[in-house]
Amino acid sequence: MARLLVVEDEAGIAAALAQGLAAEGFAVDVATNGPEGLWRASEVDYDAVLLDIMLPGLSGYEVLKRMRAAQRWAPVLMLTAKDGDYDIADALDLGADDYLVKPFSYVVLLARVRALVRRGRVERPSSLRAGDLELDPARRSCQRGGVAIALTAREFSVLDYLMRHCDEVVSKTELLSHVWDANYSGDPNIVEVYIGYLRRKIDSPFGRRAIETVRGAGYRLHGDGG
Repeated sequence: MARLLVVEDEAGIAAALAQGLAAEGFAVDVATNGPEGLWRASEVDYDAVLLDIMLPGLSGYEVLKRMRAAQRWAPVLMLTAKDGDYDIADALDLGADDYLVKPFSYVVLLARVRALVRRGRVERPSSLRAGDLELDPARRSCQRGGVAIALTAREFSVLDYLMRHCDEVVSKTELLSHVWDANYSGDPNIVEVYIGYLRRKIDSPFGRRAIETVRGAGYRLHGDGG
């Protein structure tokens, strides 16, 4: 049985999550503030942690930061009422695996939790590499062959996701869900626009083709850097 930790200070939400997840066969512990959440996450090897950002005592950002510093690698799903690019990017940079913006669909949350449990605990590298292309989430820097590349917050998030899934085909829907929002209702072709932006920054100036369009399926970033 997979064991989950829910760190949420809103009693109604915490109780509903605990009850719903328990009904799906998970063992669920609940913490209602940052310090308690950090203590539990440090003492128990959870299969996944559902972590609210706005918490008393310590923010979810700080809990996550201290977890990763202590080499606690349980997959973390951030729960947030914020939906700005930088809020999402900050969570991913600190080591979050996924996020959901409140109010969220329980069906979507359950699917995300199951995906994280299947993925398991994976130690996070300090930087991401694909050949001579390097992305440093902590410093929010990107370079190829030692040449610095300036990226916007959204470009950084798209490239971060592609690099974390090097040599895998990532669908447009997956990028929209993880980099934009599960409830994004705008033009899905925005993904193609940002892929184009990235190509003009990380590929074209260097004579590379790291990002491949896989017709009818999505995009693949080649692990050798193209």
